[in-house]
Amino acid sequence: MPDFRFHHPIEIRYGDLDPQGHVNNAKYLTYFEQGRVHYLIQLGLFSKEQSFMDMGIIIADIHITFKTPARYNDRIQVGVRTSKIGNKSMTVEQCVMNADTGEVLASGTVILVMFDYREHKTIPVPDEWREKISSFEGLNA
Repeated sequence: MPDFRFHHPIEIRYGDLDPQGHVNNAKYLTYFEQGRVHYLIQLGLFSKEQSFMDMGIIIADIHITFKTPARYNDRIQVGVRTSKIGNKSMTVEQCVMNADTGEVLASGTVILVMFDYREHKTIPVPDEWREKISSFEGLNA
């Protein structure tokens, strides 16, 4: 996995567990989402006061590879990085890792598409997003 410049801590809740006592696979999607939202907040591209209708992104594709289970008392964090910015989409790499050891528990790739929810159509990646993300990640804008 690549190095991540952004990490967000995740609290494992009792309700996140499956009958086998580890985090249910479906919860990793929520952990990835929580990490992405806080990534955008840190970059100044979204605020807690904004409507999600104004956020302007939609998931087009997501893949997760599970490596080892997380359990209730584990301290975990989500790593988030944008690896590619296209005309209307971005490729975001993420992982859930043990916050104490750095061991990757799951990794994944998410394709986000810029989307105008009011017009119901895709839109270009805004210049502000392209500039802030490229600057943070060290990408060529």
